[in-house]
Amino acid sequence: MQKLNDLSPLDPDDTLIAVIEMSLSSWLVTGLVPGVERQPLKKLEVFESALLKLLNRWREEAEKAGHRIERIAVAFEAGRDGFWLARWLRAHDIEAHVIHSIDKPDAACGPVPPHDMAAL
Repeated sequence: MQKLNDLSPLDPDDTLIAVIEMSLSSWLVTGLVPGVERQPLKKLEVFESALLKLLNRWREEAEKAGHRIERIAVAFEAGRDGFWLARWLRAHDIEAHVIHSIDKPDAACGPVPPHDMAAL
């Protein structure tokens, strides 16, 4: 698995990418799975174990299609659950990219640079 703070270019042949839309009652997860034509979409209960199971299933699908997954990257809006989930994902060797949500654009509240996110 690739180092979590590695800023090397994304290789679409060995990177599984997932994006989560989070709400209080469920998580909607979509992904780009190498070697899989469809773009999977799955509604999950709000359990990190269910997310890990889904990511591992997608990894297995990619490997069956001949793509060895070296990197898993997950992105989601910070919101209520964002930062604890980022820590949990990183503890499981999964890149977490937290998107800062703001109601009104403001230069002082822009996106967090990747080098600042390493401190999460």
